[in-house]
Amino acid sequence: MGKFISIVIVILSFSVFKAQQKDITSLRYEALEKRIQEENDKLLVINFWSTTCAPCVKELPHFIEINNKYAANPKFKMILVSLDRLVDKERVIKFMNTKNLTAEVILLDDIKRMNTWIPRFEKDWDGNIPVTLFYNNGEKVFFNDGEMSREELENTIKQYIKS
Repeated sequence: MGKFISIVIVILSFSVFKAQQKDITSLRYEALEKRIQEENDKLLVINFWSTTCAPCVKELPHFIEINNKYAANPKFKMILVSLDRLVDKERVIKFMNTKNLTAEVILLDDIKRMNTWIPRFEKDWDGNIPVTLFYNNGEKVFFNDGEMSREELENTIKQYIKS
């Protein structure tokens, strides 16, 4: 019985460790674009947000709930792209831990070139956040400018993935 409890504790500890990042990767636009291209066999949900954006913070619990629901599905991936400044990396990490962000979080360290990469993601994106892009099998299939409700997020995902 003692061995069984030890094994369960180890498994649970691994699950909790895996569920939440302890650090954050900072990328330039080109590296993020490459990551998107590499995830070409699934529905990829990319949410651009910031810790200082009230609508972003408001919608994040919906994203985490949905991410947790679909996390075991190999045809689903969610990436939360923080547009906070690189000097605020520690604040982003603290925010991730406080809010229990289980989706992968990336810090896009490319603020100075926003006018270059924003239209490459979406020609209709005016630079405001939050913004969510959906890619299915490598092709952009939906662009949402502004806050998403849980229902809007789930309904968009259900168009491409059966739960």
